[in-house]
Amino acid sequence: MDRTSTPEPSPLRPSSPPTSLPTIAVVGLGTMGTGITEVLTLAGRDVIGIDVSDAAALRAGAALEAATARAVERGRITEAERRAALGRFRTSGELAAAADADLVIEVVPENYELKHEVFTALDAVVRPTAILATGTNALSVTRLAADSARPERVLGLHFFNPAPAMKLVEVVSSVLTAPGAVTAVTELARELGKEPVAVGDRPGFVADGLLFGYLNQAAAMYESRYATREDIDAAMRLGCGLPMGPLALLDLIGIDTARTVLEAMYAASHDRLHAPAPILGQLAAAGLTGRKSGRGFYTYEAAGAGVVVADADTPGAAGGSPAAAGREVRSVGVAGSGTMASGIAEVFAKAGYPVVLAARTQEKAEAAKARIAKSLARAVDKGRLTAGQRDAALAAVTPAGSLDAFAEVDLAVEAVAEDLEVKRQLFATLDKVCRPGAVLATTTSSLPVVAVARATSRPQDVVGMHFFNPAPAMKLVEVVRTVLTADDAHATVRAVCTEVRKHPVDCGDRAGFIVNALLFPYLNNAVKMVQEHYATLDEVDAAMKLGGGYPMGPFELLDVVGLDVSLAIEKVLHREFRDPGLAPAPLLEHLVAAGCLGRKTGRGFREYAKA
Repeated sequence: MDRTSTPEPSPLRPSSPPTSLPTIAVVGLGTMGTGITEVLTLAGRDVIGIDVSDAAALRAGAALEAATARAVERGRITEAERRAALGRFRTSGELAAAADADLVIEVVPENYELKHEVFTALDAVVRPTAILATGTNALSVTRLAADSARPERVLGLHFFNPAPAMKLVEVVSSVLTAPGAVTAVTELARELGKEPVAVGDRPGFVADGLLFGYLNQAAAMYESRYATREDIDAAMRLGCGLPMGPLALLDLIGIDTARTVLEAMYAASHDRLHAPAPILGQLAAAGLTGRKSGRGFYTYEAAGAGVVVADADTPGAAGGSPAAAGREVRSVGVAGSGTMASGIAEVFAKAGYPVVLAARTQEKAEAAKARIAKSLARAVDKGRLTAGQRDAALAAVTPAGSLDAFAEVDLAVEAVAEDLEVKRQLFATLDKVCRPGAVLATTTSSLPVVAVARATSRPQDVVGMHFFNPAPAMKLVEVVRTVLTADDAHATVRAVCTEVRKHPVDCGDRAGFIVNALLFPYLNNAVKMVQEHYATLDEVDAAMKLGGGYPMGPFELLDVVGLDVSLAIEKVLHREFRDPGLAPAPLLEHLVAAGCLGRKTGRGFREYAKA
């Protein structure tokens, strides 16, 4: 599948002719086949590119020439090495050309009948010792192997696109695959400078098995009009550090391809999370398959282009209703004394707002301000702030031991414990203390905002304002509007987010909002994958970082977030959406029950030197 992180390929300069699998045939010279060909030729293999289309073969040769020329320009290979690599590549329109190959890698389109036809023809052509590898990521390797004359030599070899840049290769064994064949291709992958991960035969394997459920949920979220495509994509990029939002990634992969993968996954799992969202079928049937057709979730300047152009759904497009005017915000109150409260207070203070930081006692408020002072000092040390800016921000924060200090603030932001009754009591107090017209915001990540709002006599003034931790660094704020929120209160929070240099995304008042609703089912599915002994922690984390471009693997992230926090969010999602696929994995529940909560306790999915 296509991915968006493109690290520079490492130089491949074989000092001597390869001793394992020296001659390799690549069947199918599309984007993936061409990329695999580049990797193999630069690693010293003789490559036979096979495609029924003469045009495809010509494009593959031209692409190899261009790629190796760029490699010379960048100093990764010499001109002599380039000429040698080009000399190791030849093309053919006949499968008979694979007769001398030690390994055949099939990367024709994801269609079982077509792949079966290729493998049947290869049976009559290749040597008995040749290994046959399919590049599928959605179809059954076992089924292809069982139909082969020698099933023990058939396996999966799943590269990620672009093959020259992406490090992950999934080596897929069926119950029929000979260990020697697995060893040979695993060693080949390492010699190519890749990171091979051994997996069993199930649709999507590890990386796409986790990725496509997440993409499917994002498509369903957009289809329900819960959030715009731009807000869904921005939320996952800015809230999770992903290289690309899910809807843009679906356009890049191809909506028809994604639907094929999901159909295969659903056939195997019968998990509703894998049942393709209807919009995927509708777009595919209409020929709106993403970038390759010029239109999918977004519209592109031309078929195959990556530049998005405005269309009727673009924010601010002609015909949209004018945005409501917000209320004036001259001062801000932040309630709480923890990391999130002090981080939010720091954000507002650095933007020039006078901030009242209120805690249960004056001592706790002073301690929270001291935490801000340390954070600002680190920013100065790193060159992100001047000493003058630090002093001005710190002077803007007034610690207080009571919410009575919020009497004149224009925006009150609550950042206390994630407990509904605690928040309701706090908002009942804010209702009495804050002046009429003040906007009251809750930073809850999992509780219903409307339940908090109903604790006041002015629910129209209450908005969700979900910052991400650490608030000074994370750019995203989810702005949560209830059915009772006034237009101008909503507009006020959006405008303030922009003033403090955050990116606001709009969403409705339901469990998980955007980020957690998409992130935690993915994390839960990763736990299930390990629980079922399909893959190890290290294999799953490596697959998502190397194959998906994720900044952290799911188990690294779970241990950082806290397993207790993760379990609580997953329970909320399961309770709200009533989907059996969202039920927390028993392994996660067992670890929490055992007190293994992640880094904060020194042990979660992994053990750490200290809590």
